[in-house]
Amino acid sequence: MENLENLNSILPFLPIILQQFSPCPSLSWPNQIIEALKSLSKGPDHSRVESGEVLFLAISDLRNSIGLSSFEINSFAEQGYSLFFDEITQLVRLMSRVESKKWFGEVVPALATLLLNLPGLLEEHYKNAEEISHGRKQGYPRINTGLRLLRSQESGIVVLSQELIAALLACSFFCLFPTFDRGAKHLPDINFDHLFAGLHPSYKQNQEHKIRCLIHYFERISSCMPIHCVSFERKVIPSESRPFCVSYPEADFWSKSTISLCHLEVLTSGLIEQQTREALEVDFANKYIGGGAIGRGCVQEEIRFMINPELIVGMFFLPCMDDNEAIEIVGVERFSNYTGYGSTFRFSGDYLDEKLIDCMGRRKTRIIAIDALYRPGMRQYRVKYLLRDINKAWCGFFDQIKYQNYQKALQEDEFCRDRLHCDNQASSNKPSTCGGLHGGGEEAHVIGNCREEQSNQDLEVQDDIGIATGNWGCGAFGGDPEMKAITQWLAASQALRPFISYYTFGEKPLQSFEQVSRWILSHGWTVGELWNMLVEYSTQRVNGEIHIGFFSWLLPLLPPPLELSVVST
Repeated sequence: MENLENLNSILPFLPIILQQFSPCPSLSWPNQIIEALKSLSKGPDHSRVESGEVLFLAISDLRNSIGLSSFEINSFAEQGYSLFFDEITQLVRLMSRVESKKWFGEVVPALATLLLNLPGLLEEHYKNAEEISHGRKQGYPRINTGLRLLRSQESGIVVLSQELIAALLACSFFCLFPTFDRGAKHLPDINFDHLFAGLHPSYKQNQEHKIRCLIHYFERISSCMPIHCVSFERKVIPSESRPFCVSYPEADFWSKSTISLCHLEVLTSGLIEQQTREALEVDFANKYIGGGAIGRGCVQEEIRFMINPELIVGMFFLPCMDDNEAIEIVGVERFSNYTGYGSTFRFSGDYLDEKLIDCMGRRKTRIIAIDALYRPGMRQYRVKYLLRDINKAWCGFFDQIKYQNYQKALQEDEFCRDRLHCDNQASSNKPSTCGGLHGGGEEAHVIGNCREEQSNQDLEVQDDIGIATGNWGCGAFGGDPEMKAITQWLAASQALRPFISYYTFGEKPLQSFEQVSRWILSHGWTVGELWNMLVEYSTQRVNGEIHIGFFSWLLPLLPPPLELSVVST
């Protein structure tokens, strides 16, 4: 196996082992676990696993066979598995007897078979990644796509098949991932023991419907394994100046920008994941991607991870994000419908994802994870923190494909031209060698395209991709909705996105957003001009000179918002 460097970075976090003594190194399960998995794969008549209580005993045996300590699993998980699959709660079984019979008779054996195939799936993955990185696989750019730890400040991409993702999620369900070194590497939990532990009465927050989404996912992939792939990319704006790169912007970068504001559509109904245009859908992320998805959380990010469970795999190998980083995920399939939010969240049945497939075999579902300031209070009005959030959003929204167009636009301004550190080579059609926006080092060719050279028609298609977002950093994170809305509009415009679709989710302070945006656009403001107004407002707010929202401050003649009874998300 040639791709050992990638494998060695992730191997300590996998439950499988590398056999290095054979003529050709190979991956395998420890011998002790193979027979147990084979028994599970033959069904309940052979394994006797036909209840949640016995399932947890089987999980414990599997964990013991690979040397995982019993102290590494949530003490309430055992009762959680039993409660979900076996028990009657308030006179209703969480899983019906018919569903339970199918689960233990068909799904558990299929998951055990999938786990047995995990070593082979990984070997095939690294073989394909090797071919791509050496340019031997036709239709792909030369770049490292192998599964590895995508460390902080190291931009790069990992491309996984949906089948390999399913096998890794089966490891999570059976709680087989080692956990002892994940915290030291700034990696979130990945096993599902905490999720099932959330069913315990002492947690006082029912996780039933989050689990229902995941159970439904396993039922779907057990009956028909999806055949496409998903990419996970860490995007980084380098902190220091580098050739051919735009480094982490300071306030003057925004203040002097002459970029025009993009089209803004304000939507008072609908959901980001329901948008039908070509758009990058914003995940209101925790810096640890996934947040409380497999814990107690159940707001925007966690719900997205439940209806698109393949997102959870990113938690396996993506350490927490720094201020100059974002994570873009392309290709995840949606499996579940839902209603509600937070405590009212409910699984509401199957969802058939009909998104088109791109030339890399990924669904055209593009998700960008960006984390806003948490509970910022008054500090969110200080320029230092305004800058932090706008740069975070810009990192997520920036598209490497548009880099040459971006250069051309900014070269009209002497200040920006000096920051670009460009020469004639950067003005050509050659791909950027920037290690900070997409890809890394000498292999940093354009990501997300089949070929290293694109036709004008391909570029026109990419130019149609806008931003679909909403109240990022508000709600549980406590940010100012008006400030965050303007911040994202500025970042999308500076990233040369053609439009931004903003879902207000009934947020009362945003009732005048459409009117304000029309007024701003009618005056032809640039990014720099709107940014300067935002800074001026924030300075007055910090100094205690004003106590009103940005929209009211900007347009004092605007009528007050209507008094509506709405729920803030």
